Amino acid sequence: MSAPIAFLGTGRLGSGFVEAALGRGDHVTVWNRSADKAHALAAFGARVAATPAEAVKGAARVHLVLKDDASVESVVAEFRDALGQNAIIVDHTTTQPALTAERARRLNADGIRYLHCPVFIGPAMARKSLGIILAAGPQALFDEVRPALEKQAARVEYFGERADMAAVIKLVGNAYLIGTGAVISDILTIARSANVGAEDAMKLFEFFNPATIVTTRGKSMAAGDFTPSFELTMARKDVRLMMETAGTRPLAALPAIADRMDALIASGHGAKDFGVIAIDAVR
Repeated sequence: MSAPIAFLGTGRLGSGFVEAALGRGDHVTVWNRSADKAHALAAFGARVAATPAEAVKGAARVHLVLKDDASVESVVAEFRDALGQNAIIVDHTTTQPALTAERARRLNADGIRYLHCPVFIGPAMARKSLGIILAAGPQALFDEVRPALEKQAARVEYFGERADMAAVIKLVGNAYLIGTGAVISDILTIARSANVGAEDAMKLFEFFNPATIVTTRGKSMAAGDFTPSFELTMARKDVRLMMETAGTRPLAALPAIADRMDALIASGHGAKDFGVIAIDAVR
C-alpha cells in the first residue's frame, strides 16, 4: 500500500493532480481554502480535511499547489506543527525566486524537508500525468521524491541545490509563453486591421518556424553578439508599419517594443542587429 499523501490547493491544477494520483491508487487527503473545491474530489476517492493541519497528519508527501508566496507562507504556518518528521513538502507553486530561496533556507534549517517543484502543466495534462516538473533544492530530497514525481509528469528536470533555480526557470518559461501570446495577439490585430482573417494569418506558422529565433538569434543575444543581419533601424521601421496598419486598435506588445527600440537607437545602437534589444540584460 502506498504511503498517504496530501494536496493542499485544489483549484483546477491541483484537482488534476489529485485525480491522477487517485487513479494511480494513491491515498490522498485534500484541503482547499474554498472548501467546495476540495469536497468535489471526494467523489474520486479523496479524503477531505477541514484544515491544513488535519490534511498533513500522517502524510509522507505534502504537495502545495497554491497561488503565490504569501499563500505558501500562510498555509505552511498552519500545518507545520502537524507535519510528520520525515514528510517532504513538494511545492508546485509559482513563486518569486528570492522569497523561494529564503523560505527553503529557513524551512530546511528548521528541519522541515522542503523542495520547490514548479510545473509546466495544465489541468488536462495533470490528469494524464503529462507535462514537465522542475525541481531545485537538496539532492537527497529530490532523489527521494523523484520516483513519485516521474509518475506525476512525463518529464522531471532537476536544477541542482540552488533553491531558487526552478523558480527562475519557471518565470523564464512563463515569460516566453506570455510574451508569445501577446505577440500573437498583435499579429491577429494587424491582420484584422488589413482585412485578413485570423486563420489566414496563422498559416504563416505552417512554414515559418518561430523556434529558429530561439535557437539561432536567441543564442547570439545571450552571448552578447549583435552582429547585424536585421538591423535595429530597419526592424524599427517595420514596427512602425505594423503599428500604422493596426491603426487605433489596441496592441499588447508592439508599443513597448517600439519604445525600447527608440531608446537604443538614440543611444547609438541602430546599426546593430535588432537582438541588441537585450543588451542591458547580457552586457
